[in-house]
Amino acid sequence: MKSHTEYLTFCTAARMEFVNITSQVEAIVHRSRIREGLLLCNAMHITASVFINDDEPGLHDDFKRWLEKLAPFDPSPQRYQHNATGEDNGDAHHKRQIMGREVVVAVTAGKLDFGPWEQIFYGEFDGRREKRVLVKVIGE
Repeated sequence: MKSHTEYLTFCTAARMEFVNITSQVEAIVHRSRIREGLLLCNAMHITASVFINDDEPGLHDDFKRWLEKLAPFDPSPQRYQHNATGEDNGDAHHKRQIMGREVVVAVTAGKLDFGPWEQIFYGEFDGRREKRVLVKVIGE
């Protein structure tokens, strides 16, 4: 068994943003030369996410509105006690919990083994600073 690890770095302009990272992850799988195995892709920050879904702008807008209803941005410590620490991102921690930390995808014949319409996204909930995503491919 062998493994291959790379890191992606993102700095989004918006506080909440979804970035399709499928092509970058596919390139890493190709460089790994692993034909059969698993891909792990995870956000390395507690206010960011990696998830799989459809690359449809209306759906992404729906996600943003839904997340904002569930965990609205509010920098005050009245809504989020976490903000009493001097942070203003209590909402971003909640949004990350909802959207998830990582994805695992099968690698078959050297390619990501997706279902129809599936794509990998980086989800940012406290943007405007640099954050990393781990991409690890394990297999033969």
